[in-house]
Amino acid sequence: MKAQISTEPGGPETLRLIEMDDPQPKDNQILLRIHATGVNYPDALIIRDLYQAKPPRPFAPGSEMAGEIVAVGKDVSGFAVGDHVIGLSDNGGFATHVCLHPDQLIKTPNDMPFDEAACFILTYGTSHHALKNRARLLAGETILILGAAGGVGVAAIELAKCIGARVIAAVSSEEKARFCTEIGADLTLIYKPDMGRDDQRPFSGQIKDLAGPGGVDVVYDAVGGAYSEPAFRSLSWEGRFLVVGFPSGIPKMPLNLPLLKGAQILGVFWGAWTQRDPKGHERNAQELFGLYRAGKLRPRITASFPLERSAEALELLESRKALGKIVVTMR
Repeated sequence: MKAQISTEPGGPETLRLIEMDDPQPKDNQILLRIHATGVNYPDALIIRDLYQAKPPRPFAPGSEMAGEIVAVGKDVSGFAVGDHVIGLSDNGGFATHVCLHPDQLIKTPNDMPFDEAACFILTYGTSHHALKNRARLLAGETILILGAAGGVGVAAIELAKCIGARVIAAVSSEEKARFCTEIGADLTLIYKPDMGRDDQRPFSGQIKDLAGPGGVDVVYDAVGGAYSEPAFRSLSWEGRFLVVGFPSGIPKMPLNLPLLKGAQILGVFWGAWTQRDPKGHERNAQELFGLYRAGKLRPRITASFPLERSAEALELLESRKALGKIVVTMR
C-alpha cells in the first residue's frame, strides 16, 4: 500500500509518501481498498495537532473515504468482499488501503461514483443533522449560511432548498456568489475576507436588508470569528444559531443577544452525535441516499488530486479559494 503520512506536527508540506505492506484485518475488522478520499477541514487541523483527536504518529490524514471491501476479519457480519462502502475515521484516508471496524462503514449504491461517495456523508450528514435535528428548519423560513461555497455550506444550501426554505448564501467573492446561485441559493451576500470591528454593523445591516423586517430564522455558521456576532444580530425573535465551525477563529458572543432575541445557540457536533445515536444516524444516512437517488443532492467536486499530490489538496482547502468539495483519488 501507499500512504501520505504525518511524521511531525506541521502543515501539508510535512506529509511524506511511503510504501508499506498491505494491512491485514484483525478480528471484527474490514480491509478497504480506497478509491477516493474527501478533503475536509479537520484533515488540515489534525496534522498540526490542532484537532480534538490526536492519533499517534505516523498516521495518514483523511477522515472520509470510499472504496470496496477486499478482505474481512473474523466475527464480521453484514459486509462482504466486493461491497462498496464509505469509511469514516479520524485518520487513514490518504492511503490506498485501511482497516476499519464495521461500525465505521456505510454501504453505498454500487452505481454511486467513488469520488462522489467520498465527498458525501460527512458534509451532507453534518448539514442534515444541523438543519433537521438541531435547528428544525421549516419550509418558508429564511436561513443565512456563512461560508456557503464550502463543502458543508453547499450541502446546507441543497438541503435547505429540499425543505423549502429561503436561502441567503454569504460568501467572500463574486465567483463564490455565482456558484451558490447555480446551486440554488435565493440570495447572495459578499462579505469582506478580513472583517474588522467597524465592518460588523454594516454586515449585519446588509443581512437584515436581504432577510426583511423579521430577520433570519436560522444562521448556519461555518466561519466563526468576527462574522458570528453580526450574523447573530440579524436573527429573528426565537431564531436559532448553528455553531458548525470556526476556521476564522472561535467567536466571543455577548450573551445578552440570545436573551434579547429569545434565541438559541445550538452546537453541531455531528461525529459525536453519530456515536450517541447510531439509529438516528442510520435514518439520516438513508434519507440522504434517497435524496441522492432522486437527483436532489449531488456533491460538487471542483478539484481532484492524485494521492502523491494530496498536500496540494490541503493547501487549496486552507487557501479558502476552493468551491464545493476537493477529492484525493488513488490510482
